[in-house]
Amino acid sequence: MIDPVDVSPNLYRVLFENDRVRVLEYQDHPGDKTQPHDHPDSVMVTLSSFRRRLWAGEREVELELPAFQARWLDAQQHAGMNIGQSDTHAVFIELKELAAARVPGQALGPS
Repeated sequence: MIDPVDVSPNLYRVLFENDRVRVLEYQDHPGDKTQPHDHPDSVMVTLSSFRRRLWAGEREVELELPAFQARWLDAQQHAGMNIGQSDTHAVFIELKELAAARVPGQALGPS
């Protein structure tokens, strides 16, 4: 697993970590690019609106997200670049338990 904090320490920082989750803050400027890295299953919360290009192998996508959205992010490896005119600011809540280890029907509250 390639840790985004290790390969892009100027863009990612750890806000909180325990044995179940890790919370990362991500901030960049237009034109900034990340190195390829992995994310486990995560919830991403956008704190600003932004435009990005993501690469994963031969796949490439462009996305534009509004501020103050919470989005599910399946485990993946990618690299990204800020292709917009504004800074990107987001928080990732990374889950440490494997999806197969979760017990169905045990959740309580929103999903």
